[in-house]
Amino acid sequence: MPITTEAMAAWCRKLLGGDPTAPTLSLEQCVAASPRLASLADVPSGTPVLVRGDVDAKPGKEIGEGDIRLRSMKETLEYGRKKGWIQIIFGHIGREPEKSLDKVAKRIGEILGCEVTFIEDWLNPETNTVTDNVPAAIKAAAPGSVIVLQNTRKYNIERVLWKAKPADVDGLAGPLATLANEMAEKVAKVYVSEAFSAGNLDTSTCVVPATMQRVALGDYVASQFDGPLGDCLKAKMIIFSGLKIDKLNNLESMIARGTVRRVLAAGSVAMALKKAAAQLAGGDFDLGMSEDPANKAEAYYIPPERIEQAKKMLTDAKAKGIEFTMPVDFVLEDGQVSDQVGPGRQQFDVGPKSSEVYAAAVAKFIAEEKGAAEPAVVFHNGVFGMFEDERFEAGTKKFVPELKRMTDAGLRVYVGGGEGGKALEKYGKEEWVACSFTAGGTVLAALGGKQIPYLAALAMAAEKPGT
Repeated sequence: MPITTEAMAAWCRKLLGGDPTAPTLSLEQCVAASPRLASLADVPSGTPVLVRGDVDAKPGKEIGEGDIRLRSMKETLEYGRKKGWIQIIFGHIGREPEKSLDKVAKRIGEILGCEVTFIEDWLNPETNTVTDNVPAAIKAAAPGSVIVLQNTRKYNIERVLWKAKPADVDGLAGPLATLANEMAEKVAKVYVSEAFSAGNLDTSTCVVPATMQRVALGDYVASQFDGPLGDCLKAKMIIFSGLKIDKLNNLESMIARGTVRRVLAAGSVAMALKKAAAQLAGGDFDLGMSEDPANKAEAYYIPPERIEQAKKMLTDAKAKGIEFTMPVDFVLEDGQVSDQVGPGRQQFDVGPKSSEVYAAAVAKFIAEEKGAAEPAVVFHNGVFGMFEDERFEAGTKKFVPELKRMTDAGLRVYVGGGEGGKALEKYGKEEWVACSFTAGGTVLAALGGKQIPYLAALAMAAEKPGT
C-alpha cells in the first residue's frame, strides 16, 4: 500500500526522535522486533527482493582482498538464489556521489559464481522516480538472478535525512514518499537488510522499508546482533582509543551499563582523561595543540567541556571501583618520546613505557579472571597512534599480541572494526579474537546506547498492518 506524504512525515519524525508519543526502543527490543530471513521462506520463486547490501568495499585483485563486507552477504544472497528470488542489491560506496559500484558488482558475481547485472542510472533525480530500465531488467531476469544498482549516494535524495531535524520533515516527506512508493511499485515489495555497517540515516535503509510488504534482517546482520554484539554488552574490560573525542560519549554509555571493571585508554579519550585526572589531583596536564583554541576546527581538538565530562567519569568510576589505565609517555610529532606533551606539541602515539603499563594491566586482568565461572568479555576499539605511519605504529603494534594473550587465557575478545580491525589484520591474525566486526561505527553506536536507524526502521516496518 502506498505511503502518503503525511504518513512519511510521521515515519521520519519517529526516526529523528521528534515524536514524543512514540516509544524509544532499546537495541535489544529493535533486534527482537526485526523479522529474520527465515520468515521469508514462503516468498515464491521469481519474486523481486530488494537487498540493502553492505557494498561499501574496495575489492582487491582476488577474493578475500578488501571484500570482507561483500563476503558477509554471501549466505543471505545464496539463500535468495536457492529460493529463486530476483535479488536487487543497492547501497553506497564512500561518501562521494561519483564513486561507482561497478567493481563491487563484479566481485559479488565472483563470490557467488554467477553473472551479475549492473545498472548505472536507475533514478530520475529531478522527480525521484525509478527509471523504466530497472523494472525492464527485473522482468527479463531469470529466477535466481542478481542485479546491482549504482551507488545510492549518487542521488541527493539518499542523503537528505543526514542533518535533518524533526522540524524539517514536512518539507522532505513528499520527495521521500515518492521514492519509497516508486521502489515498492517498480522494484520490489520485499526488503532484506543485510548492511551491518550502514549506520547513517540513509534513505535506502531508513525510508524505503516504509512501503515494503515484507521485511527481514539478513543472516549476517542478525548473527552479529544476536551473538558477538550482544556479548559485548557484557564487557568487563574496554580498550578504547581513537582521534575523535566524541568517543568519550560512547565510553561513558558503556560504563553506565554496569559491567565494566577496567578501562585501558589511549588517543584523544586518554588525553581528556589524563588532564581530568591531573586536575582532580590538584595539578594539570598540558595537552599541547589538542587543547589550543586555535585548533577548534581540527578533529583532534579537545574542548574544556570534554575535560569536565572526563572528570565526572573518573569520579563516578572511582566510586564504582572501576580502574583506568592511561599512557605515561608519548611519541610526539617529531618522533621524540616524552612524558609530557606541552605547548605547541602533539602526540601521535603512546611511548614504550605506556606499552609496558598496558601489558601489566592486561596481565592483572587475566589473573583476576582466572577460574571465573564464565569467561570475561573484552572489547577493543581503535588504535593507539597514527599506525599507518611506521614512525607512530609501535604502540598499536605492541598491543595487538595482547589480544591473543587474552584469548589464549580463555577470555572472549572482540575488536570493534574500523581502525582496530585494520590493525589486527596488519599485526595479527583473525583467529586471535572471538570476532572482529566489519563496522566500527555501528558497533560503537550500539554499545553506546544510540539508536541504529536501520534497525528502528525495520522494527517500524514490521509493525505495519499487513506486513
